[in-house]
Amino acid sequence: MTNTILWTKNFIAIIAANGLLFGSFHCLLPTLPLYAASLGANGTEIGIISGIFGISAIFIRLFTNVFVNKVGKKRCLYMGIFLCLIATISFMVFTSIQSLMIARIIQGLGFGLGTTFAAALAVDIIPASRRGEGVGYFGLGNTVSMGIAPALGVALLTQWNEAYLFAFASIAALLAVGSTKLCATQGTLSVPSVPPQRNSLSLRDRFFERGTAFPSFLTMLFGIAYGTVNSFIAMMANEVGIENAGLFFVIGTVFIFLSRTFGGRLYDAKGPFWVLLPGIIAYTAALSLILVAQSFLLLMTASVFYGLGAGLIMPSLMTWLFNSVSPDRRSNASATYYNMLDVGTSGGIMLLGTIAGTIGYVGMFRYVLAVMVLFLAAFLLYRFFKPAAYIQTVREN
Repeated sequence: MTNTILWTKNFIAIIAANGLLFGSFHCLLPTLPLYAASLGANGTEIGIISGIFGISAIFIRLFTNVFVNKVGKKRCLYMGIFLCLIATISFMVFTSIQSLMIARIIQGLGFGLGTTFAAALAVDIIPASRRGEGVGYFGLGNTVSMGIAPALGVALLTQWNEAYLFAFASIAALLAVGSTKLCATQGTLSVPSVPPQRNSLSLRDRFFERGTAFPSFLTMLFGIAYGTVNSFIAMMANEVGIENAGLFFVIGTVFIFLSRTFGGRLYDAKGPFWVLLPGIIAYTAALSLILVAQSFLLLMTASVFYGLGAGLIMPSLMTWLFNSVSPDRRSNASATYYNMLDVGTSGGIMLLGTIAGTIGYVGMFRYVLAVMVLFLAAFLLYRFFKPAAYIQTVREN
C-alpha cells in the first residue's frame, strides 16, 4: 500500500530548511539597499545590487540538469545554502561597493540552487495523492519568513548595526544546513535520476521544461503582479497619504498562511481550477481595492484579499508544474517555476516602475490589474477550450 503519511521527519526537515533559507534571504532584502547607501552607493549602484541577484539566480538554474545528474538533489541544496552563507559573510567582511555586487551575485547563485532543490526534494517526499496539500504546507516556511524576517532585519540594522544583521542571516543559513542534514537521503532524495539521453539540453530546454508551457506562462504573469505589489505598495500608500503601510504585509502573510491550510487539500480533491479561480478573483479584488484605497482601513482590507489570493495561486501553480512532468524531471520543473516567477517579478518591477515614474503609483496599478485580468481570461480559455490538455497537465506522477 502506498504511504500517504504527509508529516514525516523528512517533510518537516525540508520545510524548516526552506524556511530558514528564505529567512536568511528576506532579512537582507530590504536592508542591503540601506547598507549599500550607508557605504556611499549611488542610486544606480543600489539598483544593480538589488537587481543582479535575480539574474544570477536565473543563470544558475540553466544548469539544473547538469548538477542533479552529477551530484544529486541534496548535495545541490547544500551547495546553494553554502553559497548563500559565503555571500552573507562577505557582506560583513568586505565593504566596497564592488565587493557587495560580487557577493550579491554569489547569493543569487546560491538562492537559485537552494530554492530549486528544496522544492524538488519536497515533492519527492510528499505522497503523490497529497501533493497539492504538501506543496502548500511546504511554502509556509517562506510565508512565515516573509512576514517576520524583513521587519527583524530592519530592526537589527537600524537599532543595532550591520554586524547583528549579517550574524542573524548567517545563523539562519547554518540552521538550514542542519535541517537539510536531518532529511533522509535514501532513494530519489540523493541518487541522480536524470536519464543520460537528456544530459545535453538546448538553452531553451534548460530555461523552460517541456510540457509546462501554460502553467509557466501563468507563473510569469503572476510574478509581474506579485512582485509589483510587493515592491511598490509602500510607495503607492505614501502617494495617497496612508501611513503604516507596512502592516499590509503582516496582515497579508496571516491570510497567506490561512489559505494554504485548505487550498492544497482542495487542489488534491478537485484539481487546480477550484483553487486557482477563487485565488485569481481574490487577488484581482485586492488590486481593485488598492486602486481606490484612500484610507488605512481600505488598504488593510485589500491586504486580506492579497493574502488569500497569493496563498491559493502560488502553491497551485507550483503543483501544476510538478504534475506536468515525469518524476525524473521535477528538478527542472522546480527551476522552471522559479525562473518564470523571477522573470515576471524582475521584468514587472523594471517596466511598471518606469511607468510609475510618469503616471504615478496609483495609475501604475491599473496596469497590474490588467495583468490579472489577462491571467483570468487565459486560464478560463485554457480550461474550457482545451479540456484534454488541461486534464493531461494535472495528472499525478
